[in-house]
Amino acid sequence: MSVVIYSTRFCPFCVRAKQLFDGKKISYKEIAVDNDPALRQEMMKKSGRHTVPQIWINDKHIGGCDELYALQRSGKLDSLL
Repeated sequence: MSVVIYSTRFCPFCVRAKQLFDGKKISYKEIAVDNDPALRQEMMKKSGRHTVPQIWINDKHIGGCDELYALQRSGKLDSLL
């Protein structure tokens, strides 16, 4: 199982997403796009979105923080993890 989060340092939505994974004891690879336009372009190309966080679980793009918490509320997140 792999989780990848494209994020920025001071984004409150990024913090919330990481807190959810931390609370579930799920490790993730964080890719900070703060000062790296190439990484941000990579994220935008892969996701079609320009906002952070952008989250992938097992190479499936699930979206951002709102989508992550919607999966949690619906009970579907654990089955993806």
